[in-house]
Amino acid sequence: MIKKQGILIGISLLIGMSACNQKEKNMLNSGINQSYLDTTVSPAHDFYQYACGGWMQQYPLTGEYARYGSFDKLGEENQEQLKELMIEIASKSHKDNSIAQKIGDLYNMGMDSVLLEKQGASTIEAGLQAIIAMKSIKDLSAQLVDLHLGGTDVFFTVFAEANPQNSNKNIAWLWQSGLGIGDRDYYLEEEMQKVREQYEVLLVKIMKLSAYNKMAKIEGKEEAVAKAVLKLETEMAKINMDKIDLRDPYKTYNYISVADLQKMMSAIDVPLYLKGLGISHIDSLNVGQPAYIEALNTLLTTSDFNTIKAYVALHYIINASSYLSDDFVAATFDFYGKVLSGKTEIKPRWKRVVATVDGSLGEAVGEMYVKKYFPPQAKERMLKLVDNLRVALAERIEQNTWMTADTKEKAKDKLNAMIVKIGYPDKWRDYSGLVIKKDSYYANVQRAVRFEAQYQLSKVGKDVDRTLWLMTPQTVNAYYNPTTNEICFPAGILQPPFFDMQADDAVNYGAIGVVIGHEMTHGFDDQGRNYDKNGNLNDWWTATDSKNFEERTKVLVDYFNKIEVLPGIFANGLFTLGENIADNGGVNVSYVALQKAKQQGTVEENMDGFTAEQRFFIAYAGVWAGNIRDEEIIRRTKEDPHSLGKWRVNGTLPHIPAFIKAFKVKEGDAMYLPSDKQANIW
Repeated sequence: MIKKQGILIGISLLIGMSACNQKEKNMLNSGINQSYLDTTVSPAHDFYQYACGGWMQQYPLTGEYARYGSFDKLGEENQEQLKELMIEIASKSHKDNSIAQKIGDLYNMGMDSVLLEKQGASTIEAGLQAIIAMKSIKDLSAQLVDLHLGGTDVFFTVFAEANPQNSNKNIAWLWQSGLGIGDRDYYLEEEMQKVREQYEVLLVKIMKLSAYNKMAKIEGKEEAVAKAVLKLETEMAKINMDKIDLRDPYKTYNYISVADLQKMMSAIDVPLYLKGLGISHIDSLNVGQPAYIEALNTLLTTSDFNTIKAYVALHYIINASSYLSDDFVAATFDFYGKVLSGKTEIKPRWKRVVATVDGSLGEAVGEMYVKKYFPPQAKERMLKLVDNLRVALAERIEQNTWMTADTKEKAKDKLNAMIVKIGYPDKWRDYSGLVIKKDSYYANVQRAVRFEAQYQLSKVGKDVDRTLWLMTPQTVNAYYNPTTNEICFPAGILQPPFFDMQADDAVNYGAIGVVIGHEMTHGFDDQGRNYDKNGNLNDWWTATDSKNFEERTKVLVDYFNKIEVLPGIFANGLFTLGENIADNGGVNVSYVALQKAKQQGTVEENMDGFTAEQRFFIAYAGVWAGNIRDEEIIRRTKEDPHSLGKWRVNGTLPHIPAFIKAFKVKEGDAMYLPSDKQANIW
């Protein structure tokens, strides 16, 4: 996993009900909420609408959401639980430097709207003065240290990550960063002109709100400064590595000496910068985008320095805005919420504060969360599910007709070596070094951000700790990390509609089973396949296997390229290829596991008028139920390597023969694809 991020196969093919008696089995429900369906639509015509139409009607978009789906609904429920925990803690006094004191005080500081309004922009004044005090490009190096440690990633960012050529060691990575709008396409496409104009409006607003215009003596020139900053960012966008190339792990691995980086980026005092980050001991690092860094150096040495200062200052203010008074919050929401995503109202303060506390003390909050809300039985059942999916994927690998025997064996070795993390870490993180005071919300957030940055950078040059988690237990998500060859399923996602302890396992295979298969398949998608079982960037494929793989994945690229997500706007099949491969593989693999469970008698054939296979596919679609605004469709199509929820269903299932059979989809139906047009990979 790049920013930009073994367990033996079980013998049993049951999910964990093999020991249940028939009475216990019959107590399970079908897992299908029929009110979530839209039976006015044929499943053969629009399966997404058929399986999710009722859900979408019951859960319409509210003003605070650009997209509201199953993930968001569960995330909101988790947030309510976290709120209860935090309010209880915040209402009491606690010992100084205890976890409870830190959680309670940070929550209370964020909720103190009176103090926030009183302090206004005063908490960022010292930072702005330091930026304004810079006289020339020579002063930028030291300032970048302070900005980057504080989470303002102007121009580029540096972080710790495993060395792809030696996955047991962490190295420093330098990565392109610093575009205020987001994806480079917003700067370069003509049809995004209105977005760029509104970005200028934001820059003018925050100059005035922060009094930067007065401090920098540019009153009356705000519009001109905003245009100059946008022009600078546009030049940065032009030299950014394209998002397609960013997915190529070979193109983004360029391990060079610090001395060579200094030659490449002479405008920055590299040794001084690295010393400030606490990593002066390194002599080499990975530069993800060398061409960008070389071109950036030219930009830094030829651009007007006052524009560079304004760019840095405005990004600093934007980064701080969420933790300042309401006028700052509103200004940034007007652009990032309304313009980019189409939201109409900001989330209530408590949700924003809970998210901040969660982000600042994630594992500490997670420890309390799992203690109260995560039953140990769920972890046990998930472990067996993972084993079942691993067996199914191994069979799929063995039976495929396009891989040579030697590569199949290496693929199965990699699968067998895959580390599985479920629920929560075995060892909790130490937050004793994080100081939370009753001074200001922003100051506390800054201390938390710096604490995290220094913690992450302290890994540089050390052995990779494969027990660490890249997500907190309360996160509603899952991941695969290629450099550790691990899959992780936090406790937060192990709830309905993903995982239902009370439901027959046809729906569990269709929901969390597919999620498991999806993450496993990432080890063999167009990115993950480049890493061996130990997590090293190593081509273990024969030339013939690689050619066959590329031919088969091109089917998905071409298919998704033709999907029109909005009039005149199409999906990007190459950008979303890895996720589409994982969706395709996840469905196929979990379906095989379902069939094995049926043979073992652990799945009911018919429930509530649906076969086990039909329940499987309805559950899969239900995971992606959601409503979304047009602005968010555009943003996600540009920035998100995942296909949109609708197309993770209607774009994935036509390639699955079992789906075609389960719902009697025939030629002429919108969900139909002939077998010779289907992607058959894993």
